[in-house]
Amino acid sequence: MQQHTYTNNLINETSPYLLQHAHNPVNWHAWNEETLRKVKEQDKPVLVSIGYSACHWCHVMERESFEDVATAAIMNGNFINIKIDREERPDIDHIYMDAVQAIAGNGGWPLNVFLTPDLKPFYGGTYFPPEPAFNRSSWKDVLLAVAAAYKEKRNEITEQAENLTAHLLKANDFRKGNLSAEAWQQATDKISGNLINLADKEWGGFGQAPKFPQTFSILFLLRHYYFSANKDALNTALLSLDKMMAGGIYDHLGGGFCRYSTDKRWQIPHFEKMLYDNALLIDVYTEAYQLTKNEAYATVINQTIEFIKRELTANAGGFYSALDADSEGVEGKYYTWSKVEIDKLLKENADVFCAAFNISEEGNWEDTNILWRPEAPDNIAAQFGLDTTELYSQLAKSKQVLFEERQNRIRPALDNKVLLGWNALLITALCKAYAALQIKDYLELAVKAVEFIEQNLVDKDNNLLHSWNTVANRQQAFLDDYASLVQAYILLHQSTADVNYLLKASALVEKVIKFFSAEDGVLFHFTSHKQTDVIIRKSEIYDGATPSGNALMAQNLTLLALLFDKPEWNNRAQKMLEQMVNFVLNHPTSFGVWALSIQMLLHQPPEIAIVGTDYAEVLKQVLNEYIPVKIIQASKGENNQWPLLSQKPLSSKQTNIYLCRNYICLTPLNGFEAFKTTLNKHF
Repeated sequence: MQQHTYTNNLINETSPYLLQHAHNPVNWHAWNEETLRKVKEQDKPVLVSIGYSACHWCHVMERESFEDVATAAIMNGNFINIKIDREERPDIDHIYMDAVQAIAGNGGWPLNVFLTPDLKPFYGGTYFPPEPAFNRSSWKDVLLAVAAAYKEKRNEITEQAENLTAHLLKANDFRKGNLSAEAWQQATDKISGNLINLADKEWGGFGQAPKFPQTFSILFLLRHYYFSANKDALNTALLSLDKMMAGGIYDHLGGGFCRYSTDKRWQIPHFEKMLYDNALLIDVYTEAYQLTKNEAYATVINQTIEFIKRELTANAGGFYSALDADSEGVEGKYYTWSKVEIDKLLKENADVFCAAFNISEEGNWEDTNILWRPEAPDNIAAQFGLDTTELYSQLAKSKQVLFEERQNRIRPALDNKVLLGWNALLITALCKAYAALQIKDYLELAVKAVEFIEQNLVDKDNNLLHSWNTVANRQQAFLDDYASLVQAYILLHQSTADVNYLLKASALVEKVIKFFSAEDGVLFHFTSHKQTDVIIRKSEIYDGATPSGNALMAQNLTLLALLFDKPEWNNRAQKMLEQMVNFVLNHPTSFGVWALSIQMLLHQPPEIAIVGTDYAEVLKQVLNEYIPVKIIQASKGENNQWPLLSQKPLSSKQTNIYLCRNYICLTPLNGFEAFKTTLNKHF
């Protein structure tokens, strides 16, 4: 590889991913008005290359091709080259990912797509090697072939781009037939059955490798057990959680989860650590803990939050996006160990540790060792003549020794963008962790994070912005950002009883309806009507690594409709679910949050009003109980203008708890135990 010192247009960007490419010999441009104007003026084909800072194969393709002067010369001579951070512009990524999946039958990152000057896609793929390999053409061959075709077969290219764009538009139409009333009532049983059938009965998770956490599906099964007492649903959910926290996907020394496992046993992770994964996993382990009181789940929650506090928290209160999979150019180097290292550090305790975490001389992955626990702790304890308590105590001390040693290593790179939607997901998770574990610090973290958003990610017109990195990016927020923040405000209100959070949530919903509504008035577009630099305003419906903004909005509208007595919001949520229910039944792992929304619709959330001078303490008790779907308002008695609190006067002697459905309440209950008994009997 030739050595060079170049600087391109990306040097003026703030995204860590774009800055990684700022010294490539490729004449990269950012996606902005100036670049798009240049595209139209020069009438050249456009190469859009999309990735993110923690993406291993993005780094590989950069080293092999984008840093190569000869390859860069081909790119610069034939194309206008645009680099995009998919986390800054998920809207563009969604559109062109759909296009590449239609062309190649698969997707992923890096995503490389070729466009006409009017930004319509005509060819693309993911990773291309520098020489032909893996049944893939080399990147140079692809570049030369596309450049030649554009010059010699321009009409065919234009027609192909038009046809592909028409296909994308058609795929954005989700008007489907509805289920019968009887089938609708049976929907949650069918979803649960389909998920259980898809589950790996030995190692947990769904399907074979690679395995992603699929937290939405696990959450659905936990709640399905709560509503139906279906033991298969519970066992399927808990098996996944147990195997993940024992696997190499979990960082046994520092806490937190990697993005996914490359094998079915959760042993070999893709080592990048993303904020959103950890937020969603805190969320699901919290509900599992509330349901089972398994202290191992509480440990995972606490350690994961500590990891986020230590490594992903900005001083001002926001949370950073990700840690890279690589360090020193090697994937996983920061996290793996040789047996020699462990023997030297742990001395007489090394044998127990190596048995517990599958450490061997030859290594369990590429001549090194990933820490994972395939063997039950009881078996390890028996092997060494220890009781389980002694084993855990010894392992904890050993882990601390290795963690302190690991701190001296060269760390993976940090993506220090603060993304609104991902931060909001963590705020929700922190509120739930506070409720389950009663650790006040978690609520304080959540409050500080939302204050960061309100101070740094709102423009002069009071609209939300998508990302921040020392300064706010001008990019307007997307549907996912709004929907996730509305959800976070609802959870913050539940945790604090501060109605200002509800008022903020309501104001955001009004904006979503105004700026994002699709033409049919049911679903919402991913981008607002103010976004003019994309060829399609998509209605994103899939629950991928993060929840679909539409699915979250269905939940938000259902809950806020009751809190504000706005039946039109509930009607819209029902119409959204009616459009989506067939998709959910047929592909439950792709529509997990939609499944949760259907579950919410069928098992109407209990409305809980707490009124009295001791409301704050009673609220903490109610939050600590596992009630997965609920609406709560708590007050000393002065906020009775709210529909749920109206005509519920303050008693001078006691704090009353009201259990209601559609504002029709049972007799006031005095004390948490009376509430718990009545809840179990009537709800």
